[in-house]
Amino acid sequence: MQKFQSLNEGKVDRNLLDEEYNLAKGNHYFKEIINKIKLDENYLKNYTSLLQESALEFENCCNCKSIMECKNKISGFTYLPKVINNNLTFEYKPCKYKKNIIKKEKTLRNIKNYNTPEFLKEASISKIYKTDKNRFATINWLLDFLDNYKLGDKGLYLHGNFGCGKTYLVAATFNELSKKGYKTSIIFWPEFIRGMFDFDFKETVEYIKNVDLLLIDDLGAENLTAYNRDEILCPILQYRMDNNLTTFITSNLSIDDLNNHLSTSKNGVEVIKAGRIISRIKQLTVDMEMISKNLRK
Repeated sequence: MQKFQSLNEGKVDRNLLDEEYNLAKGNHYFKEIINKIKLDENYLKNYTSLLQESALEFENCCNCKSIMECKNKISGFTYLPKVINNNLTFEYKPCKYKKNIIKKEKTLRNIKNYNTPEFLKEASISKIYKTDKNRFATINWLLDFLDNYKLGDKGLYLHGNFGCGKTYLVAATFNELSKKGYKTSIIFWPEFIRGMFDFDFKETVEYIKNVDLLLIDDLGAENLTAYNRDEILCPILQYRMDNNLTTFITSNLSIDDLNNHLSTSKNGVEVIKAGRIISRIKQLTVDMEMISKNLRK
């Protein structure tokens, strides 16, 4: 943020300067500001007009209930004094509302989701559905994961019935970790592979290969082809396994059912190739089932 330093007002009538300064001290916000500045008052008097400007913006900020109500010259910022090497300078500092916006924007830059509902970016641990005991084991696992996470930890292969909230739980966990600076990505697998011929598909694949935490969502719901199994899914899993990168997978299929799904393509039954995928999934994840209420009804 650009900083501003006032110019000395030069030779002025000292009595007038004293009068203006003492009059300004009658303002509660002006007085609060100068009380925080550990400089001689005779020095501060040379900056009376700038300090008054600061006091006005400080008052606006103290009485503001939303950034939409901001009355300051630069929305979301307050013009405040700062002492550097015993010299008074002024700078624009973000208010609490602007700080929250900056923090949220920074967090969102750590989240890249593909073909997923926008609301997953707002998924929160505090908002998860906790009244169904069938969800407790999964929630507790994720909370423990969140508290103790370090790069390279195993993720979950979380499978269960349609609409039980598998994706939301993982997304909420990812969002908390993104606040700590980790890069996260969720890909809705059935839609993602349909875009394999898009111009930026290769670039996207390279990104999700390397992202700190990846969720492959709804694996097994895609129209399987040998190509998307062997040339897209397998290399992603292989790379992440080789580089010790945390990977989550959600599915309506158990591991055994997923194996059956991956074994069959237009080329017939391909057990060995499916087995390669399954072995990588087992290396990357902990297998957990969650059968719970359908929250989408």
